[in-house]
Amino acid sequence: MLNSAEILSSIPSLGGKDASDNHHSNGQQPHREVVARWRVPMYGKVYEIEFEHGTASGKRVLWIDKQEVFRRDWMFKLVGEDMFKLEDKRCIIRVDPLPGFRYSYSLFVDGKSFEQFTECQAKALKTWETKLGDNCYRIVLEKNTLNIYVNGKLIEENGEFVDGGTDTTFIEDNNTFVLSARTSGNKREGIVHRLTVNGTEILDSGTLN
Repeated sequence: MLNSAEILSSIPSLGGKDASDNHHSNGQQPHREVVARWRVPMYGKVYEIEFEHGTASGKRVLWIDKQEVFRRDWMFKLVGEDMFKLEDKRCIIRVDPLPGFRYSYSLFVDGKSFEQFTECQAKALKTWETKLGDNCYRIVLEKNTLNIYVNGKLIEENGEFVDGGTDTTFIEDNNTFVLSARTSGNKREGIVHRLTVNGTEILDSGTLN
């Protein structure tokens, strides 16, 4: 899985020019200088985290899904950590120095690095994505809790026992979704989950973001 934060943070920071200096003469909002970006899957959603770092002023701004969460202006220390909460998880963004007046940016979620956390999520979640008409649907199954999320919303339906497993049926915008769980008969493979929409099977997305 590609960490987009590595791409952004590999670009040298511009000494002497801060995001706060980028005002347009026509009165528009200043341009945001995002130095790192992560997409974090959690509880059926994917949160986009963006981080601004002004190397002239030390300014740090955190955005989650385009909403400003915190802003720290005129910080004399250009490196260090900032803590915030994402759902019920404690998160830390760490700024470390690199040679040539550059910086690296690391995200830690629930005590794990971004890479470790997303790897654990990939094992714990199964995700399907489909578009029906003008509507897009993202269905996520938490394997350990059996919770099902549709576009980030937890559904309340319970599974019905059938031969070899369970079927959970739920309806969205007059579309009938059936999430089936069947024993594979293979100890290593365990339970096999499949999703059908209006009778047609949807392949899992194979990725979390």
